[in-house]
Amino acid sequence: MNHLLAEITGNLHAGLALLGAAIGIGLIGAKFVEAVGRNPGAQNKVLVWAILCIALVESIFFYALFLVK
Repeated sequence: MNHLLAEITGNLHAGLALLGAAIGIGLIGAKFVEAVGRNPGAQNKVLVWAILCIALVESIFFYALFLVK
């Protein structure tokens, strides 16, 4: 019984981490579009930072995914 409870809570924590990463990537994308809409000339500079931030958020996603398995 204890093993089942540990598995359920571990999956719950991983699911919350994955949900947080998805929300974070969505917010980064939304702010990227907003920034380019305000200043189209800075698209390349903002794109580099957006890709970097998305990669960092995805690392949290992969840490949570690999720790569960």
